Amino acid sequence: MFRSKISGLGYYVPDNVVTNDDLSKVMDTNHEWIVERTGIHERRHKVLEEDTTSGMGVKAAKIAMERAGVEAKDIDFVVFATLSPDYYFPGPGVMLQKALGLNTVAALDIRAQCSGFIYALSVADQYIKTGMYKTVLVVGSEVHSAGLDMTTRGRAVSVIFGDGAGAAILTRSEDETGILSTHIHSQGEHAEELALLAPGMGGRWVSDILKDNDPDDLSYMPYMNGQFVFKNAVVRFSEVIMEGLEANKLQVSDIDMLIPHQANLRISQFIQQKFGLSDDQVYSNIQKYGNTTAASVPIALTEAWEQGKIKTGDVVVLAAFGSGFTWGSVVLKW
Repeated sequence: MFRSKISGLGYYVPDNVVTNDDLSKVMDTNHEWIVERTGIHERRHKVLEEDTTSGMGVKAAKIAMERAGVEAKDIDFVVFATLSPDYYFPGPGVMLQKALGLNTVAALDIRAQCSGFIYALSVADQYIKTGMYKTVLVVGSEVHSAGLDMTTRGRAVSVIFGDGAGAAILTRSEDETGILSTHIHSQGEHAEELALLAPGMGGRWVSDILKDNDPDDLSYMPYMNGQFVFKNAVVRFSEVIMEGLEANKLQVSDIDMLIPHQANLRISQFIQQKFGLSDDQVYSNIQKYGNTTAASVPIALTEAWEQGKIKTGDVVVLAAFGSGFTWGSVVLKW
């Protein structure tokens, strides 16, 4: 059986920086309140027309492809993770395929929200392990800013999220480096604790929203039960990190770099303290970008690698938890 290896990484975030003070001008909030609860100082919101979910994914993918020495003709498969697609359908995978000029390869969209990139890596890894594909492009990209309630009513959610994209090229490896294992889970009984319910075929579709024209209808705005999500996140993060370590007969002390989904700095700090990891062993950038959902892990992974914090031979653990509830981890030897 083959092993998959990350051969190239890239990320893209819009130039438009939105600070906490900027948000305080449009809603009843302030810098101290946001930092205390989330650790976020600023985030990026799109301003360029081309910075759609697929458009930002293309920009991140081009960087990853160049670093991996891979051309469009080399890519066998695309896995695109997002909760904010350009269109209700088709998904952004085929939009990216068109923009990059790829062959008629399969383009699969992953809807696992904050765990999307972990799920996408797991899917790509299985295809490479079985020998079906040699080179897979994995992308996580989100445009949150266009769908947030940027008023006091929506501040509990809107201050958290930002826009951005990250990408990885996975290639076949026959040595001991690469993805050692992936672990993914879900718990649908809590699906509506972090959700956007409309428009959807199961409840309120666009025609229903337009017909009612109810200014107090919040079904098409994201909802989050913050305390409930936090309590579940810290438990599932811990469990799935340990699951990955145990599957590979590793100890916590073997972790050279942990890159958690950038959901909330308090969650990352809780996990860091629980496992007794130093600041050099955990990478956080939520302070700069906010929560970019499926883009969070690849952006952080790329930055950590660019800064020389990940070196050849390092054990790297990626972990995420999010809406669904979904969660997962990936253990790699760099």
